[in-house]
Amino acid sequence: MNKKDIAKQQSDFILDTGNDGKVKNKKLQIRNSTVEFLIFTKQNNKNTIGVRIKDETVWLTQKLMSVLFEKGRSTITEHLQNIFETGELKEISVCRDFRHAAEDGKEYTTKFYNLDAIIAVGFRVNSERATQFRQWAISILQQYIHKGFAIDSDTPTRKIQ
Repeated sequence: MNKKDIAKQQSDFILDTGNDGKVKNKKLQIRNSTVEFLIFTKQNNKNTIGVRIKDETVWLTQKLMSVLFEKGRSTITEHLQNIFETGELKEISVCRDFRHAAEDGKEYTTKFYNLDAIIAVGFRVNSERATQFRQWAISILQQYIHKGFAIDSDTPTRKIQ
């Protein structure tokens, strides 16, 4: 098995933001927030971002978050440390090690962070792309509120289908 086959086998999902913008793997059942995240990343035509989908959420490395938000990896690391130190999120709940094949053909274990961590970082990073991310996230939340999917706990609720 060559390194491309290994990478393809171990990567659950690749989001191609190139000219065709087509998703490579359509076998996954993805919850709405994940689909919305993929739509947001697709709008960035500058880079192709490999997105891992596992357990109904998106997983990105710190390096990929730095590409997404157009900031250095050290900035992403700093924000994640602050998120964990303040107790906003628990690292054990949002961080997971995945094995993957690198360009040199060797297998490595790398930390990935789920959608909760990506969103938390997106609300802390100061960049034009992060601002777009925050605007996008707020618009998605407003849509859910207006459509009745996110309702105050004192209000009768509808099931999300």
